[in-house]
Amino acid sequence: MLRQDINASDVIAIVRRRWPLIVVLTLFGGVAGFIAAHVLPKTFTSQTLVLVQQPAVSSALVPSLNSDNTNQRLAAMQQQILSRSRLEPVIKELGLYPKDIDRVPMEDLVDRLRHTITITPIQAMAETRAQNLPGFTISVAFDEPHSAQQICAKITSMFLAENIQLRKGEVTNTTEFLGKQLAEAKAKLDEQDAKLAAFQRRYLGSLPDQNQTNLNLLAGLTSQLEASTQALSRAQQDKSFAESVLGQQLSAWQASQSGISPETLDTQLAALQAQLVVLQSKYTNDHPDVIKAKGDIATLKQKIADAEQQQKNAPPDKALRAAVEPAQIQQLRGQIHQYTLVIKERTQQQEDIQKQINLYQSRVQSSPAVEQEYKLLTRDHQTALDFYNDLLKKHDQSSMSQGLEESEQAEHFRVLDPANYSDKPSFPKVPIFAGGGFAGGLALGIALTLFLESQDTSMRSERDVEIALRLPVLVAIPTIKHDAKQTSKHLAVLKPERPAIRTGTSA
Repeated sequence: MLRQDINASDVIAIVRRRWPLIVVLTLFGGVAGFIAAHVLPKTFTSQTLVLVQQPAVSSALVPSLNSDNTNQRLAAMQQQILSRSRLEPVIKELGLYPKDIDRVPMEDLVDRLRHTITITPIQAMAETRAQNLPGFTISVAFDEPHSAQQICAKITSMFLAENIQLRKGEVTNTTEFLGKQLAEAKAKLDEQDAKLAAFQRRYLGSLPDQNQTNLNLLAGLTSQLEASTQALSRAQQDKSFAESVLGQQLSAWQASQSGISPETLDTQLAALQAQLVVLQSKYTNDHPDVIKAKGDIATLKQKIADAEQQQKNAPPDKALRAAVEPAQIQQLRGQIHQYTLVIKERTQQQEDIQKQINLYQSRVQSSPAVEQEYKLLTRDHQTALDFYNDLLKKHDQSSMSQGLEESEQAEHFRVLDPANYSDKPSFPKVPIFAGGGFAGGLALGIALTLFLESQDTSMRSERDVEIALRLPVLVAIPTIKHDAKQTSKHLAVLKPERPAIRTGTSA
């Protein structure tokens, strides 16, 4: 019987009793595995190694536009290539499953082919700390070596073509999108340029950067206006003085011609005019003294004019005979005419300067509102310009990246080991199946031995008796080897005098 506390001697005893069973089952398992390795359908594996070739140009010079990494792109390509739309043409092109092509649904055949293909990414070495995928392997397990090689080569070429198509398609779409965005940004920038140019033409001279210039010009025009006003005042004073002198000399000459001496009126007029000149040099024209002096002069001139009119209305024999005015009087008339022209010129100059002053004053006054609107326009223009420059830079980078993709100098897949032709099947392997059969037979023999020992109730040692009866053993008869024939002769004569085993309960 099988106890719980088995020692080494027990194990040896069990092996000695059951070794034929263990040996037979072990040999049977090995033979069965060997036979199964030759009977089971054989599978041949074709494998290829694809490396991820890094770009020939540094990414610092021409950055890549592909948003996903190689792992994500490989997973996406795997789903696309192993789809029914891609594997069904492979089955028809290579003539796979000729016996089942007409009686098995195409979905089942595609699924069967899909399970024969294995894509295994290669992990980068931990020492390199690389983030990118260094490469991957493509394995195809098929029941015929040539077909396995063809399928592996076909799937590899599909991966290479799909990778090129994905990268070129993404870069091309990005370039086209950036081109459209760049055209729209240029149109908006041109619109902002037109608005800014129209604004500058409309408010020419009132722009914020011209405000200081306007203030400087306004200060200069103010100085010119003051100088012109002073010149006009001097010309008016000189003209008034010349007119007063002309009036005196003309009165004296007329008196000498007519015999009438208006000395008193002319003297008063000259005194009043001289007084007016003094007052105008001190006060403005709105001063009361200046106004009174002008009124007195006007009244005195009226009296002189009345006197002259009376002389003209006198009898013909008393009228003054016409005579040529003296040169001094003509010279005074010329000076007065010259002063009149100067006054007219200065007055026109003063009006022009005042118009310019008003213009620059209006520009200075409107400068804050113009500056606010100008800031809005320049801000929109700068935003459109920055956006356009940013898009232009991205479009140039995209064009360079597209050039790299087209010249195949960007990241691409490179086949390092082409699909191999396997002469030996990858499944089943005779050594593995034979070894597995021996191991299985041995395990089965040991398990069956343990089962038989657990069911055996024989007591073969003192410990078995003590465990079974829970009583100590007093005497044990050792095993006596003798001849079986002699035993049969004396069997009738020999009688036992006492039990073979006496327990502690015997009398």
